[in-house]
Amino acid sequence: MTQTLSDRPVHSAAFRARRLLNWLPLGMTYAFLYMARYNLTVSKNALGDLMPKDAFGIIFAVGTWTYALSFLINGPLTDKIGGRRAMLIGASGAALMNIVMGVIVYGILSLGWSLNLTIAFSIAYALNMYFQSYGAVAIVKVNSAWFHVRERGVFGGIFGILISLGLYFAFDWSQWIVNFTERMNPENPMYWYVFLIPAFILLFWVLLDFFILRDRPSEAGFADFDTADASSGEDDKAYALKEILVRIFTNRIIITVGLIEFCTGVLRNGVMHWFPIFAKEQVALDVSLAGAWNFWLNNWGLMLMLAGASGGMLAGWASDRFFGSRRAPVAGILYTVLLFATIGMVFTLYGQPTVLGSLVCIVSVAVIGTHGMLSGTATMDFGGRKAAATAVGLIDGLVYLGTGVQSLSLGFITMWNWSYWPVFLIPFALIGIALTRSIWHAIPKGRGRAH
Repeated sequence: MTQTLSDRPVHSAAFRARRLLNWLPLGMTYAFLYMARYNLTVSKNALGDLMPKDAFGIIFAVGTWTYALSFLINGPLTDKIGGRRAMLIGASGAALMNIVMGVIVYGILSLGWSLNLTIAFSIAYALNMYFQSYGAVAIVKVNSAWFHVRERGVFGGIFGILISLGLYFAFDWSQWIVNFTERMNPENPMYWYVFLIPAFILLFWVLLDFFILRDRPSEAGFADFDTADASSGEDDKAYALKEILVRIFTNRIIITVGLIEFCTGVLRNGVMHWFPIFAKEQVALDVSLAGAWNFWLNNWGLMLMLAGASGGMLAGWASDRFFGSRRAPVAGILYTVLLFATIGMVFTLYGQPTVLGSLVCIVSVAVIGTHGMLSGTATMDFGGRKAAATAVGLIDGLVYLGTGVQSLSLGFITMWNWSYWPVFLIPFALIGIALTRSIWHAIPKGRGRAH
């Protein structure tokens, strides 16, 4: 392959085929990690009063804060051991903890265990989310060695598609499992399969990862190449944790991206998880609109997949095509779109399932596109290959700190009054817009390059 530092490299057909082969098991493992993470939301609707909204908010908040804090360990660790090992550890552990959660539900529903579900699930889900936290750092770490800076807008789009595919698995496949168990045994549905089936699917992909996944092109028989990111010109330098931590935590751009992604965590999960819960309640309250609400309930994962995939690819293409691989302008435009959509939710909350659902999908287009650009791509750009996992750890950690904030807050707000649900989200959209403006022209500069 040939390239200049500033231009997109030209890869051989064989290299592109091997990179795709690397992508497939890695990406599918990441997607099914989402199913093993957000199946909790579907189980909440299935379990009903056994997991009320405030309990769900507590469980999800404990899990997401564990996920966020885990990056302090797992980000630098992944930079040390490599993305392949990190993904194998994370996916195996998440599968195990989903089996544990399935056993807890089976014990309570079928064996009459007198467990406090909120406490038991808070512990098990927190451990699940610890292992889940390896996923994002692993996928970014691996692909930081396989993609040049000028290709990473496309990577960001693919990253958004993987997230969207995972949401489809998490919401629609999990809902199908619930519906199937209810048809098979209406008196005692086997809801524990919502956790067991994703666990066994993950174990299948772990097996493929073990045999196929490689950290760098050189491990697959191809030459490594200069990716022109923040690690450019440092290939001969040994891994130094202290230096990497200083680079990440003193980088204004990475810190700003992290603050934007904190807002993304509030907005993405503040819509994605609470809309189906809201829709479920509306089915019971307004029989005349039950069909419309059920459409969104049964197809929510599909809608998220379509919205997120289109947002991810649009964002990646626009970043590379119109903004010279700068990520902030695309994020700022998408944040503006989601601001207006969130304001629209305030006025269409009740009695308008089609309009409300459409606005929520627009928010999802914007927020998943932003997340792919920033967590999936900007982290590689500004962290560089050597610090990619630590950078994405910081960024994704802040996403999930925001997720925990919205989970705990909306768990209690929605128990009180659903009308304040979209109102709670609007300030975070405004803050996100302001932060994108502050790094509008940022682009990485390798230390081995003239600048």
